[in-house]
Order: sequence, then C-alpha cells, then structure tokens
Amino acid sequence: MNNKSNDMTRQVEAHHYCAHVNEDVRQCLIYDSGEASARLIGVEYVISERLFDGLPEEEKKYWHSHNYEVKSGQLVMPMPSLTPSSVVKSAEKLALEKLVPTYGKTWHLWQVDKGDTLPMGPAQLMMSFTGDHQVKSSLLLNRDQRLGVDTEKKRIERQDIPSHQPHPGADHWQEGADGKEGTAWQVKMEPTKFKRANPTL
Repeated sequence: MNNKSNDMTRQVEAHHYCAHVNEDVRQCLIYDSGEASARLIGVEYVISERLFDGLPEEEKKYWHSHNYEVKSGQLVMPMPSLTPSSVVKSAEKLALEKLVPTYGKTWHLWQVDKGDTLPMGPAQLMMSFTGDHQVKSSLLLNRDQRLGVDTEKKRIERQDIPSHQPHPGADHWQEGADGKEGTAWQVKMEPTKFKRANPTL
C-alpha cells in the first residue's frame, strides 16, 4: 500500500516486482495488481540503512521507511497457491526481516486512483504508512480477501522481527516539509530556462 506524500486520502494497492542491483540497492516496478492486465503505475528504489545515512539531508526528504509496513503485516509476499503455508510463512518472514531497516523512494507515474486511463501529468512522490489507522480499512480488507491473507495474523507472526527506528530525514510528511506542520514535498511543474546545445543556433 502506498499513499501520495501530500494527500493521505490518495491510497493505492501496489504490487512490487523487484531485482537486486547489489547488496545495498533494489529496483522495483510497481503495478496496480498481480493480474496479466495490470498497469505499470510506478517505480521504487530501495536502499540499505548504510546508504541512506550517507545521503545529503536535502535528498533524504524523498525517502520513506519500511519498518511499519513489515511489522504491521501490511506488506505481504503472495506465493503460488500450491506452496505449503509453512514454506510461505518462513520464506516471507526471512525476506521481509531484511527489508525492515531499508528505505524506499517511490514515484507513481499513473494516477489510477483518480481514474486516469493513461499516465497523466508529472510523477507523484509516494510515502509509506508509519502507524495504525492510517490506511483505509476497506482497502486493506479488500486486498486480504482477494489474496487470501490475514494482515492481523501476519502482524502477530512478525512480533519477533526486530524493530528499526527510522532515521531523521525519512518520512518527512510526519514533521512537515522543512518542519512546517501540515505540509509535504511533492512535484510541481514550472517553466525553467531552456539551454541550447549550441547557443548560436
């Protein structure tokens, strides 16, 4: 689940397909479902705690933490229906435990929640949920029923996964853009000076 960084009423179900660039970096394509007809709606870059700590402060405001997504049970890894539940539980827990201390930078290109039939306008910066009662219960219930998962059960199963305190700079919307309560960073298109490759032309 993702929400628009400056509008928590804009929440979407997000299906990530990720590859490891190296030990510290993953890159993910995001679709609006797991079906063959799914639309590619965005991308997410996931980096280790070590890389996040080395980012300039100006850059950190674009990144969100993953601790709550994992510990709450919201983040799930659906597997083929014939896979034994014990195998699913073990594999999922092991993979997500490694995700807890990471940070993500997510851009949505297709605003499907608005009913757009094509990718329209500029990319939108997205954030993750960081606490209870932020995600729409109907959205989560619909997801659970469709995928045959139980978010609350997963929350309980993950209690022994060590928690990670998100570092300052991430999840900027909680403190506000530059500390200004009630504000958040988001893309805004504006005219800029055009530079020619050959100034004489």
